[in-house]
Amino acid sequence: MIDLEPPGFQSRPIAGVEGARRTVLYGGYTVFSVFQPVFSVAHRRAIGYHASLRAHDEHGQQVPSQEVFSQAARRGDLLELGRLAESLHLGNFNAFDSHDEWLFLSLHPAALMDTSYGDALLAGIKALGMQPQRVVLEVSEQAGGENLRFAEIIDGLRKSGFVIALDGFGAKHSNIDRVWQVRPDIVTLDRSLLAQASRHAHIERVLPGLVSMLHESGQLVLVGGLATERDALIALESNADFVQGTYFAGPGIEPVPPARAAKLMDDLSARLRDCVNAREVSQAARLAPYVSAIETAAAKLAVGASMADATLPLLGLKETARCFLLDVSGRQIGDNVLPEVRATQRAKRFRPLLHSEGASWERRPYFIGAIRTPGQVHLTPPYLSINEAHLCVTASIAAQTPHGLQVLCVDINWEVTAQRG
Repeated sequence: MIDLEPPGFQSRPIAGVEGARRTVLYGGYTVFSVFQPVFSVAHRRAIGYHASLRAHDEHGQQVPSQEVFSQAARRGDLLELGRLAESLHLGNFNAFDSHDEWLFLSLHPAALMDTSYGDALLAGIKALGMQPQRVVLEVSEQAGGENLRFAEIIDGLRKSGFVIALDGFGAKHSNIDRVWQVRPDIVTLDRSLLAQASRHAHIERVLPGLVSMLHESGQLVLVGGLATERDALIALESNADFVQGTYFAGPGIEPVPPARAAKLMDDLSARLRDCVNAREVSQAARLAPYVSAIETAAAKLAVGASMADATLPLLGLKETARCFLLDVSGRQIGDNVLPEVRATQRAKRFRPLLHSEGASWERRPYFIGAIRTPGQVHLTPPYLSINEAHLCVTASIAAQTPHGLQVLCVDINWEVTAQRG
């Protein structure tokens, strides 16, 4: 059977030119580079561009680039096409009207394990008069398994001057050990984390802690796939360093004008400030009855009232979980004082944690904050209460009582409160 190729079919991938940009011709397709900007939140501008491929057929109709690579895989041309595509990105980016921005290149794990890969890439970069420091090599979080050779190759590329990014952190079986093994300069959070955070408030609350952990481990953090304003606000509030997505700009063949980038970031930052202020006003209004009641209870303790009598109004508030009293060293005096209507299924499951007489809370923010400023009410952000393993806000106040300086605390059930309004 004779395999007749369509007119214009290019049996092997070759370099081509279309206007001012380089292309790759293969199988009747023209493959070309597009670049999506990566923005620095602090710098208010694009600090890099992520290269990807687009393709069109002989009629100028766009086709998925994956279709081209699938054909190359069937014909045994995948490695050759991949190397040409990489050269394509380098050449087009070098001709880009850019300054010191990074070029982000996604690398196939098989290419990385090729011992000649780094030398070939360096040679291609130097032939264009570029420096390896301008290239960010994106390595899949799932690549290389536990292969020590993989870590050695990455280390060699880093020593050659390349910036290393670990892509897809937070997907499937991700763990922090992977970050410590690869020691990337940048970690890109997986899009699934953002999707989960958009749907679930408790995951949204976790993101700033995850970003903080990566910062403390020595990595900058990029959040990509931002398609909506809500996505972008979540990324900014998580303290991510870099953001990318169609909300800001899609892939293109021209750099983003600095003035446009600055306006995008300024508008989003202003929107975040408005959202944070509105949330703080709403939370303050919710917590006002507890602040007033704990101030009254502290005044009663100061004149010798019992804990039960002093906290009665507090216990009458709907979302009060418990009241407790600490001495000047942070040790709990007596057990928790609970509302009469009580004993949820969750409380029963965590019964070993419910009795706290003698417990030490000296390292807790509610004790530290209260003891530093006696007479003032201190409010924690929402956190996981050890008593029932659920979210709560703790209000605390240090008061001088007949028994010395003591700290009165009230846990407010934040999971219930946060669902309202």
